[in-house]
Amino acid sequence: MIVLQYVPYTYIGTEAIHSLTTGVMQASPTHTLAFKVPGLTGGAITADPACVEHILKANFANYPKGELQVSMLDDFLGHGIFNSDGEQWLWQRKAASYEFNKRSLRNFVVDAVRFEVVERLLPLLDRAGRDGRTLDVQDVLERFAFDNICRVAFGEDPACLAEEGMAAPQSAEFMAAFNDAQNAVMARFMSPAKWLWRVKRLLGMEPERRMRSALATIHGYADKIVRERKERGEAAGLVSREDFLSRFAAAGEHNDESLRDVVTNFILAGRDTTSSALTWFFWLVSTRPDVEDKILREVRAVRASGGGAASTPSLDELREMHYLHAAITESMRLYPPVPADTHSCKEDDFLPDGTFVGKGWLMTYCAFAMARLEGVWGKDCEEFRPERWLDEEGAFRAESPFKYAVFHAGPRMCLGKEMAYIQMKSIAACVLERFSLRYAGGEGHPRLIMSLTLRMGGGLPMQVKSRTEVAS
Repeated sequence: MIVLQYVPYTYIGTEAIHSLTTGVMQASPTHTLAFKVPGLTGGAITADPACVEHILKANFANYPKGELQVSMLDDFLGHGIFNSDGEQWLWQRKAASYEFNKRSLRNFVVDAVRFEVVERLLPLLDRAGRDGRTLDVQDVLERFAFDNICRVAFGEDPACLAEEGMAAPQSAEFMAAFNDAQNAVMARFMSPAKWLWRVKRLLGMEPERRMRSALATIHGYADKIVRERKERGEAAGLVSREDFLSRFAAAGEHNDESLRDVVTNFILAGRDTTSSALTWFFWLVSTRPDVEDKILREVRAVRASGGGAASTPSLDELREMHYLHAAITESMRLYPPVPADTHSCKEDDFLPDGTFVGKGWLMTYCAFAMARLEGVWGKDCEEFRPERWLDEEGAFRAESPFKYAVFHAGPRMCLGKEMAYIQMKSIAACVLERFSLRYAGGEGHPRLIMSLTLRMGGGLPMQVKSRTEVAS
C-alpha cells in the first residue's frame, strides 16, 4: 500500500488527474494507494482487477454508493437507479432488468438508431463533406445520442441533430441544462471539502447558481413529459408505447417524481457514455489507417453476404462484425466513458492486496489507469490494438469484467451494455462504410477534460470525405 499526502485535485487542473492517477498506479507495487488526512474523508484508489472484483462482487454489500455520493447527486438524479442503494436500488434494478430483457425494447432501440442514422446523421455528414466544412464530431455524436436516448427513455424527439432551426428551443435548453448540471456535479466531487458546494449553493455562487437554473429547466422539461404522458396515455395507451417511461408508468407503481428520476437517470446513462466512446473511437481509427481498412473490409463483406439492401445493418449483421466489435471495445479500454467510479466503505475492510479501507472512506477503482498497466494488459497496454480481443479464428473473445470494468461489474453491471453496442456498431458501420473521417486538430493528443464522462477539450474537429470521393 502507498499512503500519500492528500493532493487537492482542484489545484492540479482536471487535465492532469488521469495521468497523475495512472502514474501513481503504475508506481505502486499493488496498483493501489490509500490516503487519510485529519479533517478530510479518507480514501483509496485501485487499478488491480482482484481488488475491483472484491469491491464490485465479493464484498458488494460493504461498498454501496453511500450517503455522501447520494447527497451530492440527489438534486440532479433524485433516487433513481444510479443514485440509490439497498432495497430502493434493488427494486429499480429488477424492474429495469425485466424491461431490458424484452425483445420489444431491443427492437425499439434498433428502430430509433436507424431513424437517427438515416434521416439525420448521414445527411449531415454528406453536407459537411460536400461543403468542405470541418465538423466537430464530438458535438454531432452528443446531439445524436441525446435525440436517441430521449426517444428510448420517454418517446420524445428533441431533434437536436436535425437541420438548423428544426429543433425546438426548449429541447436545446434542456440539453444545455444537462451539460451545466453535470459540470456542477463534477465540481462538487472534485472539491477537497465535500461540504463546500452546499455553502456555494446557499450563497448563490458559481457553479451552484448555474446548477439551480439548470435543475429548474431539467425538472420542468421532464415533469411536463411525465404529466402529458399520463394525461394522454392512461392504462391502454401507455402499454401500447415502447419507450422506457411508458413501460414504467404502465406498471402504476411510481409517482410523478419517481418517473422524473427514471427519465433523468437513463438520459445520463445513455447519452454521454455512447457519445464519449464513439468520439474516442473515431479519433483513434483516424490515426490508424490499417485498423480503418480492416473495419471497412469486414463491414463490406458482412453487408454483401446479407444482400446489403437495407440502409443500415441488421442485428444479425452487427453480430457478425467481430473486428468492429473488437475495435470499439479496445477504444473503450483505453478511453473508458466513465474513467473511474467511487463507492463508500460501509465497514472497515481489507482489500485482497492487504490495503486497509476504513469505515466511511471513499473507495475508487480507475479503469483508465488499469488499461495502462503492463501487469494487467501486457507491454503493449498503451497501444490501440483491436486484435487483443480476437481468438485464432477472428471471433471476439471477452475478458473478465473486473479487468475490463468499462460496463461496471457484479450486481451493478450495466443493463444497457448490449444496446450500447448495437448503437455504437450501427453508427460506426454506417459512417465508415460511406465516409472517411480525418482528424483536423493538429499534431498531438486531444485534450482530456473532466466531466461525469471522458470528453475531449475543444471537441473533435474532423474533415469528412465520401468514400466515392476518396476512391476517385
